[in-house]
Formats: sequence, C-alpha cells, structure tokens
Amino acid sequence: MSAPDTTPTTARPPADTGLGVHGDFAVWAPRLERVRLSVAPGAGAGGPGGSPAPGARVVPMERGADGWWRARVEGAGPGTEYAYLLEDDPTPLPDPRSQDQPHGVHGPSRVHDHAAFGWTDASWTGRALPGAVVYELHVGTFTPEGTLTAAVDRLDHLVDLGVTHVELMPVNAFDGTHGWGYDGVLWAAVHAPYGGPDALKALVDACHARGLAVLLDVVYNHLGPSGAHMPRFGPYFRGENAWGPSLNLDGPDSDPVRRHVLDNALGWLRHYHLDGLRLDAVHALRDDRAVPLTAELSAEADALAAALGRPLPLIAESDRNDPRTVLPREAGGLGMSAQWSDDLHHALHVALTGETHGYYGDFARPGALPATLGRVFWHAGTYSSFRGRTHGAPVDTARVPGHRFLAYLSTHDQIGNRARGDRMGEHLSPGLLVCGAALVLCSPFTPMVFMGEEWGATTPWPFFASFEDPALAEGVRAGRRREFAALGWAEEEVPDPMDPATRDGAVLDWSQPGAGPHRFVLETYRALIALRRREPELSDPRLDRFAVTAEGEGRRLVLVRGGLRVVVNLDPGGAEVALDAAPRELVLANGAARFCGATVALPGECFAVLRV
Repeated sequence: MSAPDTTPTTARPPADTGLGVHGDFAVWAPRLERVRLSVAPGAGAGGPGGSPAPGARVVPMERGADGWWRARVEGAGPGTEYAYLLEDDPTPLPDPRSQDQPHGVHGPSRVHDHAAFGWTDASWTGRALPGAVVYELHVGTFTPEGTLTAAVDRLDHLVDLGVTHVELMPVNAFDGTHGWGYDGVLWAAVHAPYGGPDALKALVDACHARGLAVLLDVVYNHLGPSGAHMPRFGPYFRGENAWGPSLNLDGPDSDPVRRHVLDNALGWLRHYHLDGLRLDAVHALRDDRAVPLTAELSAEADALAAALGRPLPLIAESDRNDPRTVLPREAGGLGMSAQWSDDLHHALHVALTGETHGYYGDFARPGALPATLGRVFWHAGTYSSFRGRTHGAPVDTARVPGHRFLAYLSTHDQIGNRARGDRMGEHLSPGLLVCGAALVLCSPFTPMVFMGEEWGATTPWPFFASFEDPALAEGVRAGRRREFAALGWAEEEVPDPMDPATRDGAVLDWSQPGAGPHRFVLETYRALIALRRREPELSDPRLDRFAVTAEGEGRRLVLVRGGLRVVVNLDPGGAEVALDAAPRELVLANGAARFCGATVALPGECFAVLRV
C-alpha cells in the first residue's frame, strides 16, 4: 500500500484538458444548477444580440462532484468556436480559461492547439536575471501597427542596444482595440488585435533567435470593467481592493481559484516558451493562507524551470517595501526572483527633475538619492508623509543581492499616470538624461529601460483605452478629468483617453533615434550597457561591496564599484570632486572630464567612469 500524499497543494482539476483540443470541454461553475455548451465550426462572431452563432449546437453538460461541468463533442477540435450558457440565460459567455478570443472579450472562444506551432528555439537555454538589462515594451505603441508581428521588425534595435530581457506589458484579452493591457478579463487569451496566440509565439521565437529572453506582465489582482464574465461562473472574487473586487484566494471555494491562477501562469511559461513573468501589484492580492499564492507560484515555477532546464524568474511589483518578497522560500520569503523598486525611481526622479509633489515629497531631502542607492528602500521602517505612517522594512545588504531589485528612470506607470503622460525627454537636457542612465546602469541593481527612454523620446505616453460601451467610456473619461483637476490640471490639458488620437500620439517616433540629441542619448545608453557587460565590477550585485558618497546637497555623487568610480555631476555648472584614490584611466564620459591626482573636474550635467 502506498503512503497517503500529504503534500499541501491547491486542488487540481484539469490544467490543459477540457479546452476542446480533443473535443472535451470543461468549466468550473460550482454553484450553478445548469450549464450548456454552445459549439460552432468557427465561422463567425456569434449571432445578433449575443445569441449563439448560426448553426451552433447546444450541448448539455454534466456536473461532477468537484464543481466542474464536462461535455464531449464529436468532431470538435482546433478552430471550433464555443461558449457557455449559464442557467436559463440565453447569452453565450466565453470560457474563463479561453486560449483564443478572435472576436473580442464578449464573443465566443476558439479552441487552440498549442502543440501545433513550429518552434525553432530547441537550443534556447534561457538567460539568468542576474546581470540582465530589462526593456519594458508595450506592444500597442511600440510600432505604428501596434502588433506582435510588427514588433519583430524592431528587435534588432534591442539587440544593438544591448538589453538581455524584453518585458512585455500585458497581452491578454481586454475590451476594445487599444489600451494599456491592465484592464484584461481573459487571462490566457492573447489580445486579438495584437495578433493572437501564434503571433506571440512567433515574437518569442524571434527573440530567442537573437539571444533575447522574454518576460510577460500578468495581472491577477483584478479584472477590467468590461467583459469581466468570470464571476458569473463561480466565486472567483471576494472582498475589494483599490481596483474593485479582489480575487478569492482564501475564502470558501478558493482552491480552484488559486489553481486557475497557477495554471494560467505556468501555461504562459510552458505554451509560449516565455522566460519569466512580472506579477502586477502583488500587494493587492488579499491572501490570509499559511502559504501565500506568490510562494506557491514560486515553488511551481521552480519545478517547471527544473523540468525545462532554463531559468524562469518571477518579478513582483509590490508597494510594501518588504524585503521578504525577494527572500527565498527556505528563508521565510515569498521566493520572488526580484521586485520593482519604486523608491529608487522616486529618488532619481526628484534629483533629476526637482519635482516634489505627491509621493515625491518624501524624496526631497538632499541625502535621499545616495541613501536610497545604498540601501534600496528609502522607506525602510521610516515615516512616509504621503502615507501618513511608517512604511517598509530594511534590506539586509550583507545578504540580499542587488540584482533582486529593478532600478529605472521611467516605467509605464510613472509616465502614464501623469496627466499628459509627458516623459523626462521632454523636460531634461541630454546631459541630465544620460547622467540618470549612468546612475542606473552602473548600479548593482537590475536596470530596466522603458521603451524610447534610450533615446530620450519626447512622444508622450498617457493613459488610453477604447471601451466600446459609451457609458463606460464616458465614465473613464470623466474620472480622469476629476482625478487631475484635484491636482490642479485644467480639463483641456488632460488628454481624452478614449480619443484614438491619444493612443496614436503615444506611438514611438522611430525617426527620433537618428536625429541630433536623441542620437547622442542613444549612443550613450549603448556605451553604458556595453560597459556594464564588459566590466564585471559594474554588474556585481553585492550591495555590501557598493558604496555611494555625495556632496553639494546630493548633486554630486560617486558610486564605488570595485576598482571603478562613477562620478556624476547633476548641477548645470562645472564642479571638482575628490575621490578616495587617484584615477589611472578615464573609461567613459559624456563630456570633457579631467583628473589630476585624486580630484576629478566635471562639466555641468556630466558623468565619468574612471579606473583607480
């Protein structure tokens, strides 16, 4: 007799079965009395008014004791379109586990066979996150076409830039054509206007052929406001968070909900050959269980990585400033490979722009930037005036490596949540832009670049959406205006998020990189990334071997990187900076830096990397 399995795990109904590839369909709806399946050959977008498609068959489903309803349909398979009818409601709804939504989030699902794609990356062994340079990319505005296929044509730019990982903002299905992607409602279906499932696979395959790893941003903390049919099937949500209903991770019937998230995350990694995930706002996942969902996902991703023979990092976005997020599970942490560090961004932003409104006010002290560079979190059990309370906990810099924290000058959030979506490139000189880049790219953290930042792009990147419901569209439009009016912005200064011109204006201008100061910024980014790769001391993640000194109210900084010194003068006027040792060689600079003895003379808004 075998011993009973006592391993704590979430209930495991079918992960990839029941999706119609072999004519078998299954859906979890534990509290419903009747579920039917509508199947059609795949010829159209359904009938008028949400009725079943012409020629569709309606098949009764049988309920199992586990709350899963099942049906087998002879002749169904890849290409078959299907939907579910709940109770006596005649409106067909897409599968919560849909792999393909060719007609939008309100239309039928389409059976997709992941095994049919012709991959060419059999020799790909992945890329580790330590030593990486990440590039955040939004498919819908990276090119004028806004498709995954069009993005392939720009991959050589990323290779020339020297980045190692492409982080795609969410690509799962959301209502409308254009949007940020954080209003997604079907977690496993690639947004049809981007090109659908095979277009994403082709992009990943093309990236791997060029030595680029691909990360995907996934959102499990909420659903978008349009097309969110999942709660009609079962108790997927319980309670509230800042964006609405909160995922049911610890209440009654939460085991299948957790399994749904785990299977979805692992499905992206397995079916699409992705190299890792970025988990949006994990602080909004309400989870009171002994083993948090993030730790459970970390364990399953590690197991899959072992099976596939390549790293599968998980990067969290967390507002908690909690070092346990990136501690290994065996050390009592959540097991995330890394997390975004907004404190680093805020300190850099204030130093470069002088803005001190809102949460930037906490970073206005002259010592904020050097202190945050040295200890990762500015709020480390210290008082946050923005929150009106103490916040965070200190990072043990003797034990936790810097590569577990992403550092950046800009992100989709930090640009897009400004009223106009204006970028630093619109306001700062090329000198200050590359000084900021030097601080990030010569730091012990994992650098991240938001698309276009590498040439100081001046195209704005505001919030935009394209909800088809007129009432919802007007509500979003009015809400944005109210939000920014409270901050002093005139209504006419806030772009209409529903105007197609707002999205069009956010598309990168690919004529900029070759022109004037933009070319200078791009060449400097390339040089800094190449230098980081060439000089091991610049990518050394050991925080206890990293030091920062500052003078002139924090405007002149020196990063100590082994035998290298990175000297940065953020002031507009020239300055002399005394080092702890006399430089032997000027390795890289953006201006006429000179040194005599242990003193370095820098022009205004200039950095220099020196060997001592």
